[in-house]
Amino acid sequence: MISSLIEHAAAFHPDTEIVSRLPEGPVRRTTWSQVAALSKQVANALAQFGIEQGDRVATLAWNSDRHLALYFGVSGSGAVMHTVNPRLFGHQISYIVNHAEDRVLFFDVTFAALVSELAPELETVEAFVVMTDREHMPEVPGVPADRLLCWEEFIGAQSARYDWPELDERSASSLCYTSGTTGNPKGVLYSHRSTLLHAMLSLSRDTFDIHSGSTLLLVVPMFHANAWGTPYSAAMVGAKLVLPGPHLDGHSVYQLLKDEEVTIMQGVPTVWMMLFGHLDEHPEIDAHEVGLQWAGIGGSALSRALLERIEDDFGAEGGQGWGMTETSPICVVGRLLPKHAALSRNEQQQIRLKQGRGVFGVQFKIVDEDGNRLPWDGKAFGEVWVRGPWIASGYFKGEGGEKLDAEGFFPTGDIANIDPDGYLQLVDRTKDVIKSGGEWVSSIDLENAAMSHPSVAEAAVIAVPHPKWQERPLLLVVPRPGSTPSRDDILEHLAGQVVRWWLPDDVVFVDELPHTATGKLLKVKLREQYRDHPLPSAT
Repeated sequence: MISSLIEHAAAFHPDTEIVSRLPEGPVRRTTWSQVAALSKQVANALAQFGIEQGDRVATLAWNSDRHLALYFGVSGSGAVMHTVNPRLFGHQISYIVNHAEDRVLFFDVTFAALVSELAPELETVEAFVVMTDREHMPEVPGVPADRLLCWEEFIGAQSARYDWPELDERSASSLCYTSGTTGNPKGVLYSHRSTLLHAMLSLSRDTFDIHSGSTLLLVVPMFHANAWGTPYSAAMVGAKLVLPGPHLDGHSVYQLLKDEEVTIMQGVPTVWMMLFGHLDEHPEIDAHEVGLQWAGIGGSALSRALLERIEDDFGAEGGQGWGMTETSPICVVGRLLPKHAALSRNEQQQIRLKQGRGVFGVQFKIVDEDGNRLPWDGKAFGEVWVRGPWIASGYFKGEGGEKLDAEGFFPTGDIANIDPDGYLQLVDRTKDVIKSGGEWVSSIDLENAAMSHPSVAEAAVIAVPHPKWQERPLLLVVPRPGSTPSRDDILEHLAGQVVRWWLPDDVVFVDELPHTATGKLLKVKLREQYRDHPLPSAT
């Protein structure tokens, strides 16, 4: 049971701090025992409202102690914790809430205007709870007064005594929808059993190495794939959690890193780049003083430039993981093996830039276009299929039909190779792959190579039509502030890193690139925007 996690944290790590930078602004310090009491108040409030086992309870919220209490209080009571991504388009949020048939919606004050706009479309929501006190209650004109509740009054009035029910460990505990770029998002249900097994795995030294002495800054949103499962892992060992709320700018993140002596930070590359932008603006800062030990990156590929800054600026170990909403999400994590200790820094970085080695519990196969298994030789690449105790078997309400093959493997849609040591390296997404003259070109490798140029802040590679080769790569570049790289500069830089026929036919400089709600490059929009872009070699 997920309730056993918060009970353990309260019993054996009652005074370990949970530090929250609230959406209202101030930093609040609570403890695991206080979060446990709050989670029981949540459970009592839901019971009084009439929420029953299996009912869905939604959140539109940032990372905070209140959201953490909902994680345990909702699931522990037998209801299903449905974290909604507020960065999605409004019509997607409405679809998700209605499809999930959420009965209660908890939301932070920063989302008051969004909720006011969407409330008339939310057909099943009976109560809207603003996660704040009476002093900070916002105006939410789209919600009828009798259905708008204040967290402090709705939750705070409840008893902190509650007997957690004994549930079937395979019953649903939480629900998260994909942030797909095409079609409606699809829901993925997690169970108590899958969540706890995933949390256990995350504690391993070869995974996140979370333990009772860790101080973890959780930048990855709690509304995205259960924050990579970390809130559950932290409770399992009583680690100190630092929750930044919506304050993800470089200054705010660095201040929390320093003030709370953070040892582990997890986040998407965009947040890391904002952090390093702050350090660039303040050269007097010595980031080594922070004491950061592990920098976890996910959501999109880790570039060598970002890895080097983690190592040089913080003196920390940097690495990435790979997974998806459908895999809870951890499948592989990029840690080195003992035999790699004697390698040069460059050789070690080449290994770290792979997505990582498979973790215990997850099985893999890579297959060609005909479904034939390919060898783990680090060269052959095909679509990755996975199976395991925290891998989805399908989508909520059967959306999308049967997903598993005859062996019980789930298709990820990612193209990768796996080397003899078990390190998986992504080559592309099946929908993003570039096929030029019958040969595949890796957009990920090209993007990483471009990002290693000192004047490149961000890069994206897409396929554009070509009269002779069917498709050719087009590189889009966001220059670093104050830099003015040229097309020839970029292509000359790439020429020393990739085979000649991979070189992009053109380079386009842009002010910014579009991203999905979870920080991934929105290539479907780029392909639509540049599908008629004239290539120099094609004219």
